[in-house]
Amino acid sequence: MPRGGNLLPGIRVKEGESFESALRRFKKKCEKAGIMADLRRHQHFEKPSERRKRKLNAAKRKNTARKASEN
Repeated sequence: MPRGGNLLPGIRVKEGESFESALRRFKKKCEKAGIMADLRRHQHFEKPSERRKRKLNAAKRKNTARKASEN
């Protein structure tokens, strides 16, 4: 078992199932597990100040969208 207890998603190909449909199921499982989002986040190093700035900007956008929907 890997550190942290997280297992990678896996699928069993059903009898008579095409490769494309099995690949589609695998991609969907990976998407639900958040693997691709995690990979994108770790593609390059982000300084803590950059992370704070990105989160602050996201919060500002969210608040302005919420205010616009209330009016």
